[in-house]
Amino acid sequence: MLGVRGSTPAPGSAFTRYGGNTSCVAVLPGDGDAPALVLDAGTGLRGLGGLLGDAAFHGSIVLTHLHWDHVQGLPFCPALDRPDARVDLYLPSPRPLETLTRVMSPPHFPITPDGLGGAWRFLTSASRTIEGFDVTVAEISHKGGVTLGVRVERDGRSVAYLPDHCPQAGCEAAAELAAGVDLLLHDGQFLPGEQAMADAYGHATTADAAAFAARCGVRRLVLTHHAPTRTDDALDVLAKEFEVAREGDVLVP
Repeated sequence: MLGVRGSTPAPGSAFTRYGGNTSCVAVLPGDGDAPALVLDAGTGLRGLGGLLGDAAFHGSIVLTHLHWDHVQGLPFCPALDRPDARVDLYLPSPRPLETLTRVMSPPHFPITPDGLGGAWRFLTSASRTIEGFDVTVAEISHKGGVTLGVRVERDGRSVAYLPDHCPQAGCEAAAELAAGVDLLLHDGQFLPGEQAMADAYGHATTADAAAFAARCGVRRLVLTHHAPTRTDDALDVLAKEFEVAREGDVLVP
């Protein structure tokens, strides 16, 4: 786990143990090789270089959606922005480069996406084999544009990644992505007492996530996309009831 926060980074001493970077997951191949598949590109993406040593990234990034907390790391990861990098970036848009340029271009940012170093391809998301993994994507319930859930399978193991999802909306596609997975990384941004806010923003409460996981027959649920105000001490309390993602965790399905 390279980034476990939602909405905005959470800097400061109250957020050091669980981490303050926004959504990013490196999928490790399990054979000792460097990661070649990354899910989302929040500020946690900056930590990818620590898994690569001095090497450039050669691989693919699959974005669930284009909210700022899922794309802000793209121009700030040196392993991606160098002449010998090779990056396939999958976006939930029929015009991926044009769509990403809307959030990454002057005057909002100094360069456009095609100004990044290396060989980049901007591709429309679809279910396919990516970097040796079987990747299934489907649109799920979240507020503010198309949002995808992702299922990754390889060698009989499966992970579903739904960091922004409103289970209360009853999205069948989300349930199909998560059905029977070994590991579900799911939105847990709000507490049960914050249900109205979760519904308004298209997110999940911890109770929503647990009920969804149970309905889908998930073997292991890990909550992520923590609220930026949820301190380490508050997450310690939550961890007595649920497994909660921590920056730097290596989760084995």
